[in-house]
Amino acid sequence: QVQLVESGGGLVQAGGSLRLSCAASGRTFMRYIMGWFRQAPGKEREFVAAISWSGGSTFYADSVKGRFTISRDNTKNTWYLQMSSLKPEDTAVYNCAAGPSPYGMKSGRADYWGQGTQVTVSS
Repeated sequence: QVQLVESGGGLVQAGGSLRLSCAASGRTFMRYIMGWFRQAPGKEREFVAAISWSGGSTFYADSVKGRFTISRDNTKNTWYLQMSSLKPEDTAVYNCAAGPSPYGMKSGRADYWGQGTQVTVSS
């Protein structure tokens, strides 16, 4: 059974940093794109970032470019989202996901999803 488990969420002040982790199990994710999404209260889920299998290609939403960094460790089947210069509007439930295409992921499509971790940024 495939499982994606997020960790690292919490409460942080504006301007602060957090690092989210997503640990995957249950299958090999070779050639899979790994990504992060978020959903704020009352809003639709939105794409945040994605990274290719090799780590050589990364993709970001305009709203997080220059502040968030996605990375992965294939030896651990784990990927990360380093979030810096956090803003109150970054407050959301963050979900990790895995899928075959970065373009599909940017459109909200993925094969596997985590349950989510709450990130709250206070002003």
